[in-house]
Amino acid sequence: MNKISWPLMRNNITYEDLKEVINYLNQPDPILTNGPKVQQFEQAWSKWLGVKYSVMVNSGSSANDLTMIALREIYGTGEIIVPPLTWVSDIAAVINAGFKPIFVDINMRNLAIDADKTLNLINPKTKAVFLTHVLGLNGLTNKLVEKLLELNIPLIEDVCESHGATHEGKKLGTFGFASNFSFYYAHHLTTIEGGMVCTDNFDLYEMIRMLRAHGMVREASKKSTRDHFVSENPTLNKDFIFAYAAHNMRPNEINGIIGLSQLKRLNDGVLSRRNNFEKFMSLLDSKKFLTDFAMEGNSNYAFILILREPNFSIRDKIEKNLTENGIEFRRGLSGGGNQLRQPYLQKIEGIAKAEQFPNVEHVHNFGWYIGNYPYIEDDFFSDFSKAVSGL
Repeated sequence: MNKISWPLMRNNITYEDLKEVINYLNQPDPILTNGPKVQQFEQAWSKWLGVKYSVMVNSGSSANDLTMIALREIYGTGEIIVPPLTWVSDIAAVINAGFKPIFVDINMRNLAIDADKTLNLINPKTKAVFLTHVLGLNGLTNKLVEKLLELNIPLIEDVCESHGATHEGKKLGTFGFASNFSFYYAHHLTTIEGGMVCTDNFDLYEMIRMLRAHGMVREASKKSTRDHFVSENPTLNKDFIFAYAAHNMRPNEINGIIGLSQLKRLNDGVLSRRNNFEKFMSLLDSKKFLTDFAMEGNSNYAFILILREPNFSIRDKIEKNLTENGIEFRRGLSGGGNQLRQPYLQKIEGIAKAEQFPNVEHVHNFGWYIGNYPYIEDDFFSDFSKAVSGL
């Protein structure tokens, strides 16, 4: 079996991060569950991102779940517009919260939902637009942001793969009603596992805090919020009032410690990934591969390789060449391509058909992602050039 010399992902946790954890654990009786270190990381993250409030959770998937549950509590059920090119947890969160996912094709320049097609789908049943910023590209357009504000339709940003990417100089994750981040071990910033819900809306912040911890009222940040629920429920123990049917999605202190340590070098990591991506794109033959992506402000999570024209013979040759050169890859980009081809969606009656979304279908069949991390040896680029030359 061929040994992978260029893996899809590398662990971003350094010895410096682990030393912070060790120092903390060497204290007498250290707190290990959600506590002051998590709170410090939430505050530092909010400052770095440029939002008022952040709530850390145990994964990016949990961030998606809590955001969708909060939307249901605030606006009721209905439809949420989503792309078929995203991670499974985005669509699963929509379904599990009781919403109907309405799918829309992508813009091939940024691989996110097509703005015009999205706006054409909005109707009285629409409760939100859930946009995924794919692999570090900026999925926003001014038209989409401004029109959603005008229509009072919440924008939810999935920024799990795009920490530090910007739209017109402003970080992604600051434009919508809420934004979700993942701190999975190979992402720009990792806390081993972890995620964050970010917002400028205080009421949403309070709700997410409670939803994160079994729906308990005592988790609210403001005394006035807690007092309101206590006065409304005089027969209940004030420490055990459950405002929402929720689960435990709290992080732990080790997550917070590693997050604080990693945040110090996040900007440098984003810059390195961006430079790597530009070098990668310069190696591609624009006659064979798509190269005209919206590159400005990107924070590339993984290199993007998409054939310009459908060709199964060339596809198979590329995959053979990449494997022979020890370069790990995944076909279909984020989430393995068109989610509408996955069993969990195909069993839902009346769901859209995969073939209705030609751009996503093209990526599904003729697109790949390849690992990008802050530190890349020059040998990789020469190995990659060999793999895609002479096609």
